Amino acid sequence: MTEDDIPGEGVIIRAANGDVIRYDESGLVLRLSDKVIADIAARLKLEPQAVVQAETLPVPDLPEELDLWAARREGDWVFFQANMPGAEGPRGYRRHVEGGAVIAEARGPLLAVLGIGGARAGLGSPGPARFRWHVLGPADDIGAVGMGGEGEAPLTAGLEPLRELTLEALIADALLARLRAEHRSLPLVLARAETDSSTTAADLGSGLAVANLDRAFDNLAAAAGRLGTEARVLAVVLDYTLEDLSGDPLTYRDGMIALMERITRSLASRGLTRPVFLTAFDCGTQTVTRGPGLEGQWELSWNHGDHQLVFAAPSYAFQIDDTGRLTDAGRAAKAELMVEALLTFQTGRRWLCPTIQLAELVGKDIRLICEAADGLVLDADDPFGAGKLAGFALEGVTNGARITGVEVDAEDAKVVILRLSKAPAGEVFVTYAHAAAPGEGPFPANRGALRGDFGDGPIRRWALPARLKLTRGEP
Repeated sequence: MTEDDIPGEGVIIRAANGDVIRYDESGLVLRLSDKVIADIAARLKLEPQAVVQAETLPVPDLPEELDLWAARREGDWVFFQANMPGAEGPRGYRRHVEGGAVIAEARGPLLAVLGIGGARAGLGSPGPARFRWHVLGPADDIGAVGMGGEGEAPLTAGLEPLRELTLEALIADALLARLRAEHRSLPLVLARAETDSSTTAADLGSGLAVANLDRAFDNLAAAAGRLGTEARVLAVVLDYTLEDLSGDPLTYRDGMIALMERITRSLASRGLTRPVFLTAFDCGTQTVTRGPGLEGQWELSWNHGDHQLVFAAPSYAFQIDDTGRLTDAGRAAKAELMVEALLTFQTGRRWLCPTIQLAELVGKDIRLICEAADGLVLDADDPFGAGKLAGFALEGVTNGARITGVEVDAEDAKVVILRLSKAPAGEVFVTYAHAAAPGEGPFPANRGALRGDFGDGPIRRWALPARLKLTRGEP
């Protein structure tokens, strides 16, 4: 018999109840009995009936107005592809079988950007996030702003898109935009700010705001468990300065350190790692230009224990309204800078805004020694309207000496030189973006034009406010 004589199909083994092994042009074809299949399943520790049931779980009705396709059910979730409004575009989404909000399908842990502060922190811009199905809040119908110190937030494992955008939500949205531009995986991010009317930093650390922040941690963990993933807090934003009425800079500092310790311990008790604390150096308002809280930040900037505290920017870089609260544009600009600071920190580098550390009289001029990550620049555009002296001033001068010019040292790019009309007499202090005369406009009265040469557009490292006693150097 030749190869041409072999038929294209046939039977190799036949039983009384039918063919067992056949062959055709594709190869061997096996027909196994139900008993054999059950025996294989038992050996593999499978439940055939459960397998069949999982494959045939019904898919609940989904909103008819959604442009979706390829819906399938896995456990308690319905997954589908859809073309939804927002920056996400066509991608995978999910919804719980019990109903509730549609959220994006994402890999990795459920992240969180949370905030705590006083009344000025409890505001948001109207409208959803650009990545509205990724930037979420607990499904308690409260929103991104939180309880505002009015009662206790409920416990929930659900998530829902936000109706308004606090600073925390804008940070999450800006972070997602960065990831999208780099074609990286887009995570889900929970955002919420909790505030109350505490009049001291110490009270803030034991009041309703921090209690509701604890509840946000619980909701984060519950939502991550429901999604079958882990929870991680990316950052906790601190926004509490002018609200402190303790009258003592050191008391303010100690209260903020205690607050960070309280939050860190609360996270640890839930198995979450210690957070990065993000904040801005508050420069006051158009009328409030000095005070214990503002001065207490200097103490906090160099003495904050072992907490990961990052001053992302001075607040003179952000527009405020006539009540001292951030405008929508100011809130968005602050979010962009905080994202830059956070990403820098996460890569193991230090985010360092220029900080004036020493004011030294040399001849009749003053040299300001700065700590900075970059070479210094006196911004010629003066975007905040600091004036020709870039925000620098003298206090305590008794002989009429005045600043006639400001420049960066040509031989050391981290030194600023103040040119004076004559050597100053008296107990002199050099100030930058501090204790200015009340002013008008969209920025705080305390403002300056000194920055590092890092970045472009709104992403700059602006110098922090300062008040230093003048020391006498070599003539």
